[in-house]
Amino acid sequence: MSEIIFLVENAVEGGFTARALNESIFTEGDDLDALRANIRDAVDCHFEQGEKPKMIRLHFSSEEVIAA
Repeated sequence: MSEIIFLVENAVEGGFTARALNESIFTEGDDLDALRANIRDAVDCHFEQGEKPKMIRLHFSSEEVIAA
């Protein structure tokens, strides 16, 4: 695997959540620096040595609600 993609969203209670696409990895962080560190840690724990992807891609999703 050359890369893994995470969907990053704003958490309801503040901070961010990240969920890997095609893998069972979920993590969160209070800010983007903490989230990035937690994603790296989660990827390190999830994959065996030599199977870890070379690149982690973050896809940011945001939602805005306006009055009709």
